[in-house]
Amino acid sequence: MKNLFKDLKRKDHKRYLGGLDIFRYIGPGLLVTVGFIDPGNWATNFAAGSEFGYALLWVVTLSTIMLIILQHNVAHLGIVTGLCLAEAATKYTPKWVSRPILGTAVLASISTSLAEILGGAIALEMLLNIPIAWGAVLTTIFVLIMLFTNSYKRIEKAIIAFVSVIGLSFIYELFLVDIDWPMAAKCWVAPHIPRGSMLIIMSVLGAVVMPHNLFLHSEVIQSHEYNKQDDASIRKVLKYEMFDTMFSMMAGWAINSAMILLAAATFYQNHIQVEELQQAKSLLDPLLGNNAGVVFALALLMAGVSSTITSGMAAGTIFAGVFGESYNIKDSHSQVGVLISLGVALLLIFFIGDPFKGLIISQMVLSVQLPFTVFLQVALTSSPKVMGSYVNSRFTTWLLYIIATVVTVLNIALLFSY
Repeated sequence: MKNLFKDLKRKDHKRYLGGLDIFRYIGPGLLVTVGFIDPGNWATNFAAGSEFGYALLWVVTLSTIMLIILQHNVAHLGIVTGLCLAEAATKYTPKWVSRPILGTAVLASISTSLAEILGGAIALEMLLNIPIAWGAVLTTIFVLIMLFTNSYKRIEKAIIAFVSVIGLSFIYELFLVDIDWPMAAKCWVAPHIPRGSMLIIMSVLGAVVMPHNLFLHSEVIQSHEYNKQDDASIRKVLKYEMFDTMFSMMAGWAINSAMILLAAATFYQNHIQVEELQQAKSLLDPLLGNNAGVVFALALLMAGVSSTITSGMAAGTIFAGVFGESYNIKDSHSQVGVLISLGVALLLIFFIGDPFKGLIISQMVLSVQLPFTVFLQVALTSSPKVMGSYVNSRFTTWLLYIIATVVTVLNIALLFSY
């Protein structure tokens, strides 16, 4: 009886440890989530809420559903093949296919970096009254130092935690303002395109479903030293990765939705159109009073710095992938990718007259490139040559192609709207 009790206790202990296993797999999804709670998202969400009220909440829902499917699929590629999306494209597709797509992906990364650096610069202007151009230079230099010294790894969790706390403060504020919840619930699921909203729709879509995050996720998922010696262990990793992705993306959906809801309740109801991020600090007034501006600026600075790090890493991943290499900041190809993305983005900022408009347009550029990346991803994950027995099912393949088609149709609609 005593031995039986010990066996049962041992089994319970193992079951408890097995339940805690899931925390070993949390991380890559959260790092990607930082990328779509960035200054570009702040700008597009505040613009959407202040101009169109609750009407564009459905775009966040649609984008998040797309994001979960796409991010899980690309992480699937990284786990099974040991290659990031850029490496797999170089290895399994002709150069005339991979090079143009990876080239446009680098351009999308530049557009992302532009938005992130601008966010950091705007924050520095709010905090220290530093001109946008000089703030952009300081943000870029700081991020480059962290990337090239790998010191970002030491503060990565702190940055994610800080940005998460600010995101949660937006969600908490929903209980402090007058939200029309029945209308919001309807707008979350009922697509409606108000007149003149196409640019904002595309910007919200591009701000959530970001091409560089697809490349980054397939790379960082490999930074975890998973045991993938057999089918059972690979399937276990895929299962836990799905939880990581679902949890992280839903957190992002809640925070992005909260920003639109607050902008709708605060600005749209009073017929105020947000034309600069500095205006949006008033959203924190009910929660933080006179300190709202400082906290908002600090949060924006952290969001800008952390997301600039991820966009630089993504560019390094893409550029190194062109040469069949994985991301390694000590390697020259990864270094060139990082420098191209951040350097060109910084240069472009000197020619931007309206930073807020620049943030929104930069997000639209991402959605224009997105179909190319998605079609490439689907082709790779649907290939038995690439994925072996883990190839996409027919249903998954068609679902991914539908997503790519929807994004393409929205792009065409944008062109006609002009």
